[in-house]
Formats: sequence, C-alpha cells, structure tokens
Amino acid sequence: MDSKSCSNDVDVETKEMDTRSLPASRRGLMHLHKVGTPPKQNLLREFTARVNETFFADDPLRPFKDQPRSRKLVLGIQAIFPIFEWGRSYNWKKFRGDLIAGLTIASLCIPQDIGYAKLANLDPQYGLYSSFVPPLIYAFMGSSRDIAIGPVAVVSLLLGSMLSKEIDPNLNKAEYRRLAFTATFFAGITQATLGFLRLGFLIDFLSHAAIIGFMAGAAITIALQQLKGLLGIKNFTKETDIISVMHSVWGNVHHGWNWQTILIGVSFLSFLLVAKYIVKDIEKGINPSSVYQIYFRGEYLLKGLKIGIVAGMIALTEAVAIGRTFASMKDYQIDGNKEMVALGAMNVVGSMTSCYVATGSFSRSAVNFMAGCETAVSNVIMSCVVFLTLEFITPLFKYTPNAILAAIIISAVAGLIDIPAAILVWKIDKFDFVACLGAFLGVVFKSVEIGLLIAVTISFAKILLQVTRPRTAILGKVPMTNVYRNILQYPEAAKVPGILIVRVDSAIYFSNSNYVKERILRWLMDEEERVKAACQPMIQFLIVEMSPVTDIDTSGIHALEELHRSLEKKNIQLILTNPGPVVMDKLEASRFANLIGEDKIFLTVADAVSSCSPKQADEV
Repeated sequence: MDSKSCSNDVDVETKEMDTRSLPASRRGLMHLHKVGTPPKQNLLREFTARVNETFFADDPLRPFKDQPRSRKLVLGIQAIFPIFEWGRSYNWKKFRGDLIAGLTIASLCIPQDIGYAKLANLDPQYGLYSSFVPPLIYAFMGSSRDIAIGPVAVVSLLLGSMLSKEIDPNLNKAEYRRLAFTATFFAGITQATLGFLRLGFLIDFLSHAAIIGFMAGAAITIALQQLKGLLGIKNFTKETDIISVMHSVWGNVHHGWNWQTILIGVSFLSFLLVAKYIVKDIEKGINPSSVYQIYFRGEYLLKGLKIGIVAGMIALTEAVAIGRTFASMKDYQIDGNKEMVALGAMNVVGSMTSCYVATGSFSRSAVNFMAGCETAVSNVIMSCVVFLTLEFITPLFKYTPNAILAAIIISAVAGLIDIPAAILVWKIDKFDFVACLGAFLGVVFKSVEIGLLIAVTISFAKILLQVTRPRTAILGKVPMTNVYRNILQYPEAAKVPGILIVRVDSAIYFSNSNYVKERILRWLMDEEERVKAACQPMIQFLIVEMSPVTDIDTSGIHALEELHRSLEKKNIQLILTNPGPVVMDKLEASRFANLIGEDKIFLTVADAVSSCSPKQADEV
C-alpha cells in the first residue's frame, strides 16, 4: 500500500473521529438537507390541474377510462339514472324492506303534506301532488338510498312568507299559485345548474352551526303560526316574527279564541262532534298540468326567479345534508352533484305538474331509515300510496279539523329543535355558536329571509376572519427531543436564547399578508422586551416555520420583503424553514430566496436552530 493511500485513510479516520467528537447538533450540520425546489410546470397544465381539483375532485370520468364505446354508453345512462346500476342487483329481500318503509313514510307524509301546503298558503291537494311526482323522478335519478322526498316545513314556510309579500293568497289565489309554480321551476333550474356546473361547494358556505340555528328558529316560527288553527283565531297576522304573532294571539284572547277548537287541539276525544272549522274539500284526482301557468314573461318572472333561487338553495342544503348523514350511517357515498341534478330535475318536472318545491325531509328520511329501507324504491311505494289517496281517499279528509292539522305540524317540526347540537357547537367553537344564535334570533324575531341572511353573513364573516387574521404561534423545543412546538400547547417547551421561532398557520395572501408581517413584528417586540428585562441574550435570528403555509401570492412575498428589511435594521437575520413546493417555487421565482440567501432556508426548525446557535441548541 503506498503512502498516499495511507494518508487518505488516516484523513478519513481523523474526519470520522472529529465528527463523532462533535455535539449532536454540529454533526447534524454536516448532513443538512436542502429544501427541494419543485420542477417547473407548464402553465396550461398547472391551470388545468387546478380547475380539475376545484370542479372535478371526485374524478367523475374515471369509470369511462379504457372502456369500449358501448360500455361508455351504458355507464353514461347509469350516471344519469343510477337506478339502472343498482336495479340489476335488486331482489325480493330488498323489495320487502322498501315496501314496509314506503308504506310507513306514506302514513306520515299524507297528513304532513296537507299541513305543509297550508304553510305555503296553498290548497291541501298541492302538498299531496308534491309527494307524488317528485319522489318518482328522484327514485330514477337520485343517489341516496335513504332520503324521502316531499314538501318540508322550512321550505313551505319560506315560500309562503316570500310569495305572500308579492301576491295576497286570499285575494288572488290563482295568481299566487302561478307564482308558486314559477318559483318551483326556477328552484329546480338553480339546483340542476349547480349540479351540471359542479358548483356544489357553494352550499357549504352555510355552516352546520348556522343551519342548526336556522332550523330551530324556523321550527318555532312554524309552531307559532299553528296557533291560528290551534286556538281557532280567524283574524291572524300575516307576519311571521314572534312579536307580531304573540300580539295577534293576545289581542284576540277575549273574543277571537275558539275554546272548542282549543279543546280539540289538546284532546282528540270528541273532535268530530265539536269541531267548528274543518279543512276545505281536497280536489280529487292526480296532478293536473301546470306548464302554461308558469310565468315566463311579465313582472312576476323576476320575482319568481328570486324566490326560486332562495328556496332552491335552502332545499338543496337540507337535502344534501340529510343524504350525507344517512349515507355515513350505512357507509356508502352519495354524489353531491348528481343529487343536485336529480333534485333540480324533479322540481322542474314538479313545477309543470302542479307541485311546489320538494326536497329531502329529515323526519320522513329518519322514519324511512328506521323502517329498513334498502333503496329509493321506498319513494316509489310512498308515491303509489299518495296516488291511491288522491284518486280515492281525499274526500274523507274533508272532516279533519284544522286544530288536528296544527297539532300534526307542531309535532313534526319539534324535532328540528336540536338543543344538544347547539350545546355541542358552544363547546367546540364560540364563533360558530354566534352564527347559530344569530340565525335563530333572525328567524324568530324578524323573518325566515332575515334569519337566512344573518346565517350566510355570519358564515362569510367567519371565513373572512379566519383568512384575514390567521393564527400564529411561538415555538419552543420540547425537552429531550429535536421537536419544536407551540409553547402554549406545550408549556414545557423551552425557547432558544437569541432566537425567536414563529409559525404561521395559514396561506399568506393579499388579505392577510400585512397582518402576518405586523403580527410577527409584534411577537419580536414582545420577546425583545422580555429578554431585555430578564438580562438574556438579545434576539439575533427570527425563524419563520412555514410548514402550514400552503400558498403565497405577490402581496405575501412583498410582506416578507418588508419583514426582511425591518429585521435588517435591527441586525436580525430572517430564516425560513420547510416551505412547501408551491411556496418554494414562488420564493425562487420572485428571487426572494436569493435576497435572504438560499443558505437561510432550511428543511426543519431543528436544522435552522443548529445552524444559528449550535451550542445553545444542545443546551436547551
């Protein structure tokens, strides 16, 4: 062996011995990994990927890949009409479950439909019409196995409230009915359009907490409206807020209350003998055509469009929420966009067959689920029972007292008040509870529309607050580890002398970039005051942990540049750790990485601390 090779071996051994003799943090410096910069992407490809992720996250065309043309045709039909997919495996056992469930929900829906039609200020048969045609359409096009279709209390009340502000249902019943069909048509168009354009994520802007408050407020409003029938009051307010209703109730206490009707509402012992007001005749026969009654021009076209959009969105939100709830219980998936198309199609067809807005009913769906439904055939069974009722049984409803219908409606909407859910919202997120309470108070004290507006406004306000005021945290080193965590969550985590470590828990955009910069500088100012008072080493390095920063725009880059300049004036070095691929790409493109130096961008906080202060990193 020559002397040169021996010399090399000695050098290697010496380096290894020197490495082993170094502290752990210094040894780590020799093996630091550089933050990776993603390869440049084609602009068109990047834009296409972003669009696909936004509108086609579920990859709806995947089943069509590598399929022959005939198979693609079959899959296309099944995509539009899911019944042709699950119908192939339908059997007697499933039909037996659907039969029992369908008969059960039919017994529930018939009295409810009559009552809900009254909430919408329509004649009783229109409630039954809306449980005949729409469920048939949904059974062919819907993807939920458990949802039960028909009129619901909240949408009926909303329609009745908004339509009556345009046309008095007592003075002009025919025009009012035409406007109701027009609103139903545009509700369906709205729902189907959202589904076709894959804009279902828009309904998620109405938060779960806001829906809880909105539903509870609507339940109380609906129950208060039933005091007219329950107390036998003839002259009752048309307003829906609690103050107007209670004023109307107590204003009629001496001469407007019908005590016989009150007795009937409380007890069913002898209601046929003493009932003074009863339902009007329910028109016999199935749905007549209403195609020519829809306003396609004139002054009521835009009014119908406005009401239809609002009613359609509320109906959509309720139906999708119900569908997802029961799908999770049975461990299957529903396609939200297909649901929207199905709901839209059934309401468009319904508007042409004398129906008003139908959607998924929570009370019926719960009964449907508990009764053992297997598929959407339970809706077909319910529809068939409603058909028989319209053809043969409707005359019998002539003698049903209004007090009984009022009691049925109050009983049906009582389940919409979910106090445990509201308490849970309070425990989890106080701001969510504000949305819940705001929606509730808006509906109860003003109107359904105002409550809905408050719910949407507070939901948007929460989003804006979270976007414009993201959370930041001071990090410290967890003892006996190289892990750095929030010192508020881990009080035992220790700060590193001379170094301030800040984590930003959000993307940095134009809407929050200035706040992020100022918040970091405030953290720095507070820390400088603290170390000065404690006679500790002054801050020399500011490390910004960027793992949670999913994206950054030009305003965010500009804010980092301003932060860098502010720190330079204080002789403090800015260091970044673990920026993601999107962020790193933009830091490189903007040359900000060159501005601070690429050696100031580290893979982990531990690497950055070791580089800045290796001795103190070991001592902490």
